[in-house]
Amino acid sequence: MSTDLVVRPARPADAGALAELRWTFKQEDHDGTPAPARPREEAERWIHDRLGDGRWLAWVVETEGEICGHVFLCPVERVPDPYGDNSPIGYVTNFFVLPSQRNRGAGARLLEALKGHAHGAGLDTLIVWPSERSSPLYRRTGFQPSDELLELPLGA
Repeated sequence: MSTDLVVRPARPADAGALAELRWTFKQEDHDGTPAPARPREEAERWIHDRLGDGRWLAWVVETEGEICGHVFLCPVERVPDPYGDNSPIGYVTNFFVLPSQRNRGAGARLLEALKGHAHGAGLDTLIVWPSERSSPLYRRTGFQPSDELLELPLGA
């Protein structure tokens, strides 16, 4: 595990770097696809706004002062329940580490920071739709399959 990794909460000022990594991440998933159909600046504005107003949280991992990975968390409020827990849940997404930093502990450190925040914030559960590549790491860090979640894809 690399010791020169620094994990910290993302700030609105990181939006440009995070948008660039987001585009790198999605292009990796769409290997061979031509240039993106949407401008990176759209993602930069979206990230800046959501980190700025607290609707979304994110953590970055840096090495040598450069952001090399990130993970995002969206707290989701639950409708009050007179008999159950009303604690919010957390939707985990946009988890990415540059290929040059994979298998060095960066991803595990990001998830550790996110989980630490979730515990401190009183979130009840974290949910994620993992990729085939990320699923083993999520499982190693305590995420488990759920029989409770249902999904209804609505199409485009």
